[in-house]
Amino acid sequence: MTTPSAGWGLSNGGLIACPSGPAAWVDAPYDRRLAEEFLAASAPLLAPGGTVDSVFVTHGNGDHLWGASVLPEAEIIATEETVHHIEFDPDPATMRTLVHSGATDPVTRYLLRHFGGFDWSDCVPVLPTRTFTGELELNVGRIPVRLRPVGPAHTGGDLIVHLPEQQVVFAGDVIFASTDEQPGDHVVHWAGPLSGIIKACQDILDTGARTIVPGHGPLLDRAGVLAHISYLEYLAERAQALHSAGLTAYEAARQLATERRYPELGLVERLLVTLSSEYRYLDGSTETPNPLQIAGQMAQLAWELEESA
Repeated sequence: MTTPSAGWGLSNGGLIACPSGPAAWVDAPYDRRLAEEFLAASAPLLAPGGTVDSVFVTHGNGDHLWGASVLPEAEIIATEETVHHIEFDPDPATMRTLVHSGATDPVTRYLLRHFGGFDWSDCVPVLPTRTFTGELELNVGRIPVRLRPVGPAHTGGDLIVHLPEQQVVFAGDVIFASTDEQPGDHVVHWAGPLSGIIKACQDILDTGARTIVPGHGPLLDRAGVLAHISYLEYLAERAQALHSAGLTAYEAARQLATERRYPELGLVERLLVTLSSEYRYLDGSTETPNPLQIAGQMAQLAWELEESA
């Protein structure tokens, strides 16, 4: 299932199925309504009498996890580190309260604008039921699947899902894709560093896959992944230079926004999250960031950029 190329929470997901045996999802949509639509779209592709018995979770953000509640009997498989990430993220009830608080400050307005279309009223928290370290090889019916951790990257517990016979990799949010035909958004990375994300992209290429399903945005070929690596290298170079010049992460994000090196990409304010992660790496900090605090700063930056436009 691919979604519109741009916008918060509009994640891609996948169905792995064969003519006989159970099936699996790669990630789940953000809320129950979207997940039920995905389940209905999956049904005609299942084996006769087949069910979706597993969900391979690429990372712990809600837009790749919470919809798994429509599959209460399914095994939810993720890395051990993903469980730790989930502990720090707001749950569905918290997000619903934040988005619909009725406040008029810039942060609440931002959340309502970008997340108000999701309905978490009947969403229950979802946790992995099976975790692992190292690589995990299994089969979905007759289809070999390799789950490979590549974090820390987008989060501390990212994994990629490799289907070697099909030459396909589900990259999760290691990649936020964009093409000339379908422009996407700027990346938003909560862990990093950027060098680790670049390495994860190279790991994807090293599988030999020819079709890469990003966490958000259009499908990519190998050339598309190389183009994304160039973008990440640009961010790493500018972050290093601005950090050395004494700019804060907030000031650096504002500077990159004004440079408009990639004007086709939306949600430029998200660079604050990525740069904050990179700055912690450059500072040698082991501090665990508060996602809501950083999101508040990002919303403030978005408001400032709109006011100055």
